[in-house]
Amino acid sequence: MLLERKTAVLHGAGGPIGGAVARAFAREGARVFLTGRTREPLDAVATDIRSRGGTADIGVLDALDESDVDALVDDIAAEAGSVDVSFNLIGFGDVQQPLMEIDVEDFTRPVTTLLRSHFLTTRAAARHMVRRGSGVVLAFGGG
Repeated sequence: MLLERKTAVLHGAGGPIGGAVARAFAREGARVFLTGRTREPLDAVATDIRSRGGTADIGVLDALDESDVDALVDDIAAEAGSVDVSFNLIGFGDVQQPLMEIDVEDFTRPVTTLLRSHFLTTRAAARHMVRRGSGVVLAFGGG
């Protein structure tokens, strides 16, 4: 299996795309840590993964909260021994309206959310990956 004995942290794992990626990683042998703002969808994904023999843990957090992201990734690294994959799949809060009807805050919010969440999740994981000399950071462009 491609991800056997690897630890994968998936931010935004309760959504349809995040859940599908988490299931695929678990099928490939990864221990997956599912994060998101709402516990119920994470529970559903974790239950499905566990029912198929995979290993899934849950952490509820907002990927825009620097201290929460740092603390959770540090806890995962301490518990699992490593962070091998970090994948940010959070939704960005896009507003789908014609250009002439959208205000500047609705237009810029997804960009700010994207940049902040990618920076925070990548930096938190990279601290552990650099020490080990390996790891993969992935980001999805819309969730």
